[in-house]
Amino acid sequence: MTALRQRKGSKGKEHPLGAEFQPQQSNCDWSWGAIVWTSIGWSVSVGLGLLCCIYVATLHENDLWFSNIKEVEREISFRTECGLYYSYYKQMLQAPSIHEGLSDLIHDNLTESKRTINLLQRMNIYQEVFLSVLYRLLPIQSYLEPVYFYIYTVFSLQAVYVIALYLTAWLLSGSWLAGTLTGVWYILNRVDTTRVEFTISLRENWSLPFLALQVTAITCYLRPQLTALQQKVMVWLMYVTTFCFCLTWQFNQFILLVQALIIYTLDCVDFLTTTQVTTLYLVQVSGLLSVWLLQFCNSMILGSLVLSFIVSALFIRHCQPGLKTGSLLVRLGKLLLHSAMVLFLTFTINYLAKKALQLRSDEHIFKFIKSKFALGPTRDFDASLYLCEEAFGLLPLDTLERLAGTLLLYPYILTLLLLSGMLAVGALQNLSRPKGGSAEERKGVGEGRTVAFRPDVAYNLLHTLFYGLLAFSTMRMKYIWTGHMCAVAAYGVCGTELWTPLLTALRCNSKLRLVRYAVPLVMIGCLYYKFWPKLMEELSELREFYDPDTVELMTWISTKTPKRAVFAGSMQLLAGIKLCTGRVLTNHPHYEDKDLRERTRQVYQVYARRSPEDVHDILRTVGADYVVLENSICYERRHRRGCRLRDLLDLANGHIMDGPGENDPDLVPASHPRFCEAIKTDTAAYTALFTRTFQNKTFHVYREKKKKKKKKKPG
Repeated sequence: MTALRQRKGSKGKEHPLGAEFQPQQSNCDWSWGAIVWTSIGWSVSVGLGLLCCIYVATLHENDLWFSNIKEVEREISFRTECGLYYSYYKQMLQAPSIHEGLSDLIHDNLTESKRTINLLQRMNIYQEVFLSVLYRLLPIQSYLEPVYFYIYTVFSLQAVYVIALYLTAWLLSGSWLAGTLTGVWYILNRVDTTRVEFTISLRENWSLPFLALQVTAITCYLRPQLTALQQKVMVWLMYVTTFCFCLTWQFNQFILLVQALIIYTLDCVDFLTTTQVTTLYLVQVSGLLSVWLLQFCNSMILGSLVLSFIVSALFIRHCQPGLKTGSLLVRLGKLLLHSAMVLFLTFTINYLAKKALQLRSDEHIFKFIKSKFALGPTRDFDASLYLCEEAFGLLPLDTLERLAGTLLLYPYILTLLLLSGMLAVGALQNLSRPKGGSAEERKGVGEGRTVAFRPDVAYNLLHTLFYGLLAFSTMRMKYIWTGHMCAVAAYGVCGTELWTPLLTALRCNSKLRLVRYAVPLVMIGCLYYKFWPKLMEELSELREFYDPDTVELMTWISTKTPKRAVFAGSMQLLAGIKLCTGRVLTNHPHYEDKDLRERTRQVYQVYARRSPEDVHDILRTVGADYVVLENSICYERRHRRGCRLRDLLDLANGHIMDGPGENDPDLVPASHPRFCEAIKTDTAAYTALFTRTFQNKTFHVYREKKKKKKKKKPG
């Protein structure tokens, strides 16, 4: 298995892009054939990246007719939290100067009424800040609108994503045909690899390309025989990509925790040297701490589980110098004890850190995890809000059917099974090796040792396994897995691991090189024949943005309400109001703050069974002047019973849910009708406190009145 072995006496340095690109006649200079072949590979990677970028940009244009709709319609198309993030880009561009724009973000009093918050600390919006500054400085204002500069940047990152996956497959297999197959699979499986064309501003669309680049850098760093300079370059690339990934997504700590567990596993079974493990851990810590500084010492980062885990793993490892000695059973026992100590110290450090920092911002994530696995309360409003969303449910089985339809799933499973078996054998060999047989001792190839399994292959195998489990448990996380899945499957098709045993059994070893090139070319040809007409048909479908009710609402708010008016309503709608009108909000979709989550639950009482006096008091407490009620929420039919917003509120309030179906015995009937329905009856109890100021088929807007003070009766 030439891809997995280093032969005795090999003195030349291996080129980062694989053994086949090493010169044939010299260990220092490239042959002309290798230069041409590699140049073609790089050109194909850029071409596929640009193709993906143009593809998603065209789909976005065709779906909305984006170039021909009004500005307010363009802004409404940034749905839910996407609109909130884009509003800060717009706000920075409208500011008199860059300095004033930054100052407004640091001392923001528009996003949450009655509060001044530091948006750069609370949210991951440095990308919006960077783009707005870049747009103001570049001489492009006259021929490129701000919104196009924004969306084209995000679409360009998809090109970076494809190139990164391409390079990972190339590094693993030694053939850029694997990268080509990866890019083709990524584009054909667009439904499952990205959702960028309709959720442009989502943080994952900014961060996942940097995560893919980081995986590429790690893959290159773990290759054997890199020079000292190459190692330093890779370490810096890992740091920069980790930093960019962490800066652009609030869920970075959870993704890095999974990566830290992968590194820990490889360290336990002795696939990595101590230097490699320490370097990878320190890269993660450096990236997180750099973001911590930029986010004005955001306590959520210091209280993250991944930092506690890394500190624990390094400390316990330092205190156990004899961990990797002894027989197989002794080492397994030591590893179990070692892992128990690391976990215990991790949770202890994390608990103490959160107590010291008084950190409760991320508790909703852990409540969600507990509820998901039936380990916590099932009526918690925050946890239920996540559990009832399809994106946070289990991965649907039709995802696998789609992946199989593009010929991706089958080679992926075969590669996974074969490499998992080889990894298990390699791990047992490492654990059975006597004292002195650690990864450090096996690193040199001149000693005549055979390396059973390449560390870069081992890392990518565990990466796809761990993130695959994450994707199956939470559908939203599938976008981390499916892109890398393309690279692993392409490596299986174009590498030697699948073909060597098969051709050996058929006694056709001499045909290995031919098969490695012929099979991917045949697969690409079949995919082209099957899917090219479908892609052309998809690109020819033309639609148009159409949401007149929301346009009417935004126009009315912009023209008929005071500029400092405060609006209450659903998180998703308020994000659009912030973007389109600039009005002040009571709550918004960025859910990473405990006080905001409590405020949102209170504002949502407009859809619960509460008295008009209670709702009025709640809205006055958060400073609301207007409340927007949505028929789609008040009369929701989309979710199953128990998952409609009004059901979640009834359960949280201890009230019996309406409609057919069973209720828990401890729930009681509500003493008031549902507010969003009853207010439309215009009875005296409601008109005394609220005045309807706008309505259409979808929205009803009410202005709050001040309560009249009761006159005291004379003596």
